[in-house]
Amino acid sequence: MGILGIVTRCPLELKMKNGTKGSQWKGHLNYRDVSLPLNNPQEVEEEIKKAQKHLAGKTGISSELISLQVESPCAPDLTLIDLPGIIRVPIGNQPQDIGNMIKNLIQSYIGKEETIILVVISCNVDIATTEALKMAQEVDPKGDRTLGVLTKPDLIDRDTEKDILKIINNQMVPLRKGYMLIKCRGQHDLIANTPLANALEKETAFFNENVHFRPLLEKKLASFQHLSSRLTNELVVQIRKCLPGIQEKIGSKMNEVMKQLNKLGGAIPEDTETKVHNLTSVSSGNYFIGSLSKQAT
Repeated sequence: MGILGIVTRCPLELKMKNGTKGSQWKGHLNYRDVSLPLNNPQEVEEEIKKAQKHLAGKTGISSELISLQVESPCAPDLTLIDLPGIIRVPIGNQPQDIGNMIKNLIQSYIGKEETIILVVISCNVDIATTEALKMAQEVDPKGDRTLGVLTKPDLIDRDTEKDILKIINNQMVPLRKGYMLIKCRGQHDLIANTPLANALEKETAFFNENVHFRPLLEKKLASFQHLSSRLTNELVVQIRKCLPGIQEKIGSKMNEVMKQLNKLGGAIPEDTETKVHNLTSVSSGNYFIGSLSKQAT
């Protein structure tokens, strides 16, 4: 959520590619009939705002996908889809049923068995009442493909770190994949356009300086760096798990297509002579049928 409403109003696909060391940042934005190259990260926010306004208007929600491709030495080889946050009360001119629209949109993505669900939860809210986690549990009751990501650890009250550790240690709402902790750039960093590399250094320093969270960093349960590595590994595992089912679906679909093709006379021949022969036979047959029909009338 932003100050004036929802930040994400369309599904945003972020395709990241790890570039060679020393290479320049490159980006490309695609939506509907628009294909736009981007030359620096500062262009991303404004162009995505334009894309969302084009697809969803000023205050609405759209299920149309915005695809952002990024290549950078700092980026992992990973694809993420950012979805709108769940809201209960419309703001300003937002549609009255916007809450249901968002839930249906989220459901269409997290319901897919090959999808890894990232439930992003702020540390300063009650995890037991988080609606996003509830939705994830409905489609993934065993928690096999759900990973909890806790954010904003710098906003919690002092001496409440032990409550966050209970969540991380799966003592509150257990997930098989567990939880990880990250610290995003603050408002000051966003206004100052703090480079990502500097923000990651500040995040690592924050965890190292906190006696409660330092062990999480050592166990690779905290920081963006460890989260990106974890997600890359999880994606590989998920692909291996789902690949047999995907292959089976493809094989079944191919069999259906071949049956339909055989009903139409089989596959199209590759050599020219056979093509001409088949075309002549079909054309003659059609003419003969047409002649009979004409005589009959």
